[in-house]
Order: sequence, then C-alpha cells, then structure tokens
Amino acid sequence: MSQTTTQGWRGVAAENKDDLSEQVSFLLRARSRRLLGELLRPYRKEIALLVAVIVICNAAALAIPYLVKVGIDAGIPPMLAGEGPATLVTVVVAVLAAAITQAATRQVFLRMAGRIGQSILLELRRRVFAHFQKLSLSFHDDYTSGRVVARLTSDIEAISEMLQSGFDGLVTAVLTLTGTAVLLLVLDVPLAVVALLPLPVLLLFTRWFRRQSSITYRRTRETVALVIVHFVESMTGIRAVQAFRREPRNQEIFSQLNADYAHANVQSMRLIALFMPGVKLIGNVTIAAVLFYGGLLAIDGDVTVGVLAAFLLYLRQFYEPMQEISQFYNTFQSAGAALEKLSGVLEERPAVAEPHTPVALERPRGEIRFEEVEFSYLDGTPVLSRMDLAIPAGQTVALVGTTGAGKTTLAKLVSRFYDPVAGRVLLDGVDLRDLGEDSLRGAVVMVTQENFLFTGSVADNIRFGRPGSTMAEVVEAARSIGAHEFISALPEGYDTQVAKHGGRLSAGQRQLVAFARAFLADPAVLILDEATSSLDVPGERLVQRAMRTILAERTALIIAHRLSTVEIADRVLVMDSGGIVEDGPPDQLIARAGRFAGLHQAWLDSISDLPAPPG
Repeated sequence: MSQTTTQGWRGVAAENKDDLSEQVSFLLRARSRRLLGELLRPYRKEIALLVAVIVICNAAALAIPYLVKVGIDAGIPPMLAGEGPATLVTVVVAVLAAAITQAATRQVFLRMAGRIGQSILLELRRRVFAHFQKLSLSFHDDYTSGRVVARLTSDIEAISEMLQSGFDGLVTAVLTLTGTAVLLLVLDVPLAVVALLPLPVLLLFTRWFRRQSSITYRRTRETVALVIVHFVESMTGIRAVQAFRREPRNQEIFSQLNADYAHANVQSMRLIALFMPGVKLIGNVTIAAVLFYGGLLAIDGDVTVGVLAAFLLYLRQFYEPMQEISQFYNTFQSAGAALEKLSGVLEERPAVAEPHTPVALERPRGEIRFEEVEFSYLDGTPVLSRMDLAIPAGQTVALVGTTGAGKTTLAKLVSRFYDPVAGRVLLDGVDLRDLGEDSLRGAVVMVTQENFLFTGSVADNIRFGRPGSTMAEVVEAARSIGAHEFISALPEGYDTQVAKHGGRLSAGQRQLVAFARAFLADPAVLILDEATSSLDVPGERLVQRAMRTILAERTALIIAHRLSTVEIADRVLVMDSGGIVEDGPPDQLIARAGRFAGLHQAWLDSISDLPAPPG
C-alpha cells in the first residue's frame, strides 16, 4: 500500500474518530440537559418569578448611570445659573430609590435561589441514592464504592456551586450586557460604536476560553473521582493494606493521582489567569479610547459631559460581567461534567427490572422450580446449562461441589439477584420476573458469608430483617439461633454498638447476628450461602442444632464447603460444571460410594482429630 493511501486511511480513521467523539459528546450533553430539565420542571413558576426579580434588580442597576447623566446635564446647570436644586434633589432621590430597589430585589433573589437550589439538590441526592439501591448486583460488581461516593459528594457539590452562584452570575451578566449595549446606542451612536468595537475580539477570546476550559474541567472531574476512589478503597480494605504492608505502594499511587488532580487544577487556573486579566485589559483600553474620543466630542459640543460620564460608568458595568461569565463558565463546566456522570448513572437500567404488572404472593409456600435455566455472567462463559430442578415447599436442600460448580449462582437466581439468560425460575408456580419486589424479598432471604453489619446496635442489626419488630421478638430470634448468650454478655447487651462493619464482634458473632436477622424476617425460602464459614466446628454444630428447629416447615438451600451442614439436609445436590451430577438424601448418596461419598469421607478425615463439642 502506498504512503499516500496509508495517510488517506489514517485521515479517514481520524475523521471518523472525531465524528464519533462529537456524537458521544452530543449524546452526553443531551442526557445532561434532559436530567437538568427534569430537575427544574417542578420549579418553573418559581424560576419565572426569580427571573422577574433579577430583571428588576438589573434594571435598577442600569438606571443609576443614566440618572447620573441626567443629574450632571439637567441638575447642575440650573444651580450654576442661581436656580434651586430641585432637579438635582429629584435625581438624587431617584438614585437612592434605584439603589434600594437593587439591594432589596437582590436579597429576595438570593433567598429564593438558595431555597430552589437546595430543593433541587435534595431531589437529586434522593434520586441518585434510590437509583443506586435499585441497580442490580451486576452493576455494583463493576462500579466501585469509591465512584459511588464521588457521585454523591464531589459531583453533587459541583452542581450545588452552579445552582447557588452560577445562575445568578449568568442572568445578571446577560441582562447587563444586553441592557448596557442598548443604552449606549440610545445615548450616542458614534461613541457607542467606539465602545463596542472591541466586542468581536472579546467574543473570540471568550470562545477560545470556553473550549479550553471544557476540556480542562472535565479532566478535573475525572481526576478528583480517581482520588476519591483510591482513598475509599484503601480505607475500606485497611486491614489487608496493613497486613500486606501495602502502605508505601498505596501512598505512591495516591501521590500520583493527587498530582494529576493538582495538575488539572493548575491548568484550569492558568486559563483563568489568562482570561480574566485579558478581559480587564480589553475593558480598560476601551474605556481609555472612549474617554479620549468622548473628550474630543465634548470639547466640540457633540456630546454632553453627562453622556460621557454615563458612558464611562456603563463601560465599567459592561466588561465586569464578562469576568462573571467566565467564572460561571468554569462552574458550569465543572457542574456539566458532574451532571454527565450523574445522568449516566440515572439512565442505567437495572438488569433485574421490576415487572410492569407485578404479581403478589399473599402466603408463599416456598416451592422452587428451574425450567431449562441457562445463565452466564458478562464474559459469556456458561455457568448453568439447561438446568431442570424441582424443590418442594418445606424441603431443606444442601448444595455441594467444588468452587465454581455453580452453587452460589443457583442461589442468586433463586434470590433474583440475577435473571437467567434462558428458561424460568419459579416460586410457587410464578416466574420470579413477574413477582413484585416486596413479595419476592419477603418470601426469599439470603444469608451470605460476608455477614455485613450496619453501624448501630446489635438489636438494630437484627431488627433489620423486619423493621418495627419488638424487642421481645428480637431476643427470641437471637435465642432461637443460639446468639442470646453472647449478646447478653456484651457490655450493653442488645444495645451494644457494633461499630463499622461489626468490628466489635468476632467473625462468628457477626454470623450469628446475621442469622438472627434472617430468621426474624421469617421468609418462606431461606438461603445460606456458606453462612457457617466463619464458625469453628463446635460453634457450627451449636448453630446447626438451632437450625433444625428454625428450618422446619421452611424451604432452605444450604451452600457450604463444610459437609457437616449436610447432616441437617433432607436432600443433597452435588454440582459440577454448572450441572447436577448427584441428587438424593445424604445417607443414600454416601451408600452409593459416588462423588458425594468421597467428599464426605474427606471431610470426616479432616475433623477426626478435633474435640467433640460440649454438651
């Protein structure tokens, strides 16, 4: 291929890339505008009133230089001629009235704008938080907690700054520029032409600044998000950081990210440092030109001294808003980049969506069926393949198998954290995709090995399973699974604060609290996903004794690498490579000397040296 042809292809590729970039940028802006429109729509009347108030405020401000002109031209000459100061007094009163009007309307504007802005931010925070909770696990698997924090902190703060100060600056600047230009032309056309002659240069300068700041401020939002992400993840995983002496490397990464953020801010400040003095220079040069030319006109009697004075006052008002516009544009660019990210999150659709016409289960029994279910994660690798399975209501089923066999995936499908790629998962004959969220979460509860506890008391964490439960019900739930004794021994009993992530409790104690929470919820289907992994063998057996009673007349799926849990199961499913290879009661599977029998014997060998549990 010739060099010319190669360059041609590169040119086409670059052009297509630019076109694609412009299309993506347009879509992002459209999405941001749509979100902003939704947020502003409930306040249309208030915003219209706000605009009317700021118009009055700016009209009063624009009237003052004109009144000065009247005072000089019509108020002072009569006094020099020996007449009374009536005209000048009238002008002075009018100037005072305009100043009071400007101050009063300004105060009203700031109060109204603050109230509307905070209402919008309140709704935006509520909407983003609620939407994050609705999004499926597949989204949260990819979207880090640091990015979530960045959306709800720095991005919201950027929009807050725009609503609190940017709107005021923009409207004031636009009205001042327009009103001043009109009044200059009304006062004297030749002098107005001189005053407005630098305007095209100023517009080109502003356009250049707008383009450059758009790039810079988007980079600023990106870099600050990376700083927050790294900080949150480092603090969340502080135990692992300290255990593996990761501090120096984390500090190195943070320093680099922090330096990138500082560099982005320096670039934005350089733009401001160039733009603002540039605007002021153009304004001062224009004032000097008007003063010189206007002075010549005044000597010839073509303009009055009052007109020249008004021109100079108006020019000060004319060029100051250009700096306000630049400041607003900085704020707007920062808020625009934040709004793009927030609108992107809000337009994410849950992979597990609420049905349009949800079905409610009044009294769920707990019968589970899989009909030719297929499932794979994002990479497309099959995890479950055409699975058919029936679990009668009230049956306790143990799922065993090696890591990656599909046990946890099956449990997540029953909980509807994910939907199957093909086939159906049914609860009491109803497709889970047709069940309402409240019915599903009330009927199916999953306890995972993570045993996450929220900041609050032990009782609060147990009551999380059923808000509004009485203290007696909380204690009964804890007693049923064997947690009452250790909770009562805590310094403040059930009122003991568990600290962040339950840090004041041992891993086994956190697991027992998670069990009590699930049992208090009283679901028809209870899923234990390696939920005894944090307990030692004696402790696990104590929990199993309580579970025999708790799981009665309840459908249960128990996933565990420890085969001791299988002892309480009615049925065992041995899984391998996304399929069920053995199915039956534990005793029968052991007698068959198959795969489960081998796993069971290996487990017996592993605990042969452990002491028996007390009692």
